This record gives sequence, C-alpha cells and structure tokens, in this order.
Amino acid sequence: MTTPTAARTTARLGQLVDDIREAVGRGLPPDTTAYLVGERLAAHLGASDLLTAEQREGDPDRYRQHVLHAESDGSFSVVALVWLPGQRTAIHDHVSWCVTGVHEGAESERRYRLVPDGTTARLVATEDVVNHQGDVCGFAPPGDIHRVRNACSSTAISIHVYGADIARLGSSVRRVYDLPADEL
Repeated sequence: MTTPTAARTTARLGQLVDDIREAVGRGLPPDTTAYLVGERLAAHLGASDLLTAEQREGDPDRYRQHVLHAESDGSFSVVALVWLPGQRTAIHDHVSWCVTGVHEGAESERRYRLVPDGTTARLVATEDVVNHQGDVCGFAPPGDIHRVRNACSSTAISIHVYGADIARLGSSVRRVYDLPADEL
C-alpha cells in the first residue's frame, strides 16, 4: 500500500461526507453505524462526479489509497482504493468498523476465521465474495479478517469508510497475518 494522499473534494463527495457525519453522529453501536453508513454510501457509488481524476489514479506496483476526508474529531475517514488488475492486499484485519462500496469494477474478497492450532494458530477460509459496482458490505471487529483483490480485467475503485482517522494512522490495517491458511 502506498502512503495516503490528500485530495480535493467534489460537491458530491461533500454531500457524502455530510450524510456519513449524520449517521456517525447518532452514536450508535459499531455494527448499526456501519449499516447506516452503508445505506448512505450506496447512493453515491458509480456517480461520475464523486471523484476527481487524481483520486482515480492507480499505482503500477500496488493498490493505491487516496484519503478523501478525515473528520476533525477522528470519528471517521473516507478513502478511495484504486486497484489495477491483479493487485491485492495481504490477509489482514482492521482498527475499526468499516464500510466498503464498489464504485467501479469488481473486487473479490476471501474471508477468514482465526483458529487455535496447538501452540499456534491458523486461518480457515470461510467465504468468498465478489462485489460489483454498487455493492456495499460492512463489518466491525472482531471477525474482520480478509484479503481483497481486483476481480476484473480493468481498474477497480472502492470507497471505504472507517470509524477511525486514517489520515493520522496511515492505514486501516491493524494486523497482517502471516499464518498457514486453509483454503475453501
């Protein structure tokens, strides 16, 4: 993953941030907040005026993160991830609740469960999901271990909303797992 970049805000992105601010401001539990944020995000996915040209730029070496907004109180951040064909994450989990919506293309996600195995642990694949443009999913730790990759032959762009200040943290990743992983 590359270093986060700050980018200009479009009018539609400003509206999305206002919509998210209202949902997060309710102070509800993380899973309920993620659900409400997902409803608001879905209405903006695929809109041609959501991102600037700069916010749609990828990186030939790895998926690219564009920090679109970080709320001043640290309660949430909005990030665009740009994936060129074949790019993927390591197996990881997160620092907070997250909502992801596919803005363009498709993303494949493999979800895992951490299982004790004697004196160590291993990962067991539990589900494979392909999300297409307009699809939204959300989660709240624990139980958020996964790997994501571009599932199409063109650029994929997803919008992520995290319940943390990603501009300050640099990433939403809490841990990267380098354990044996049983596949489906």
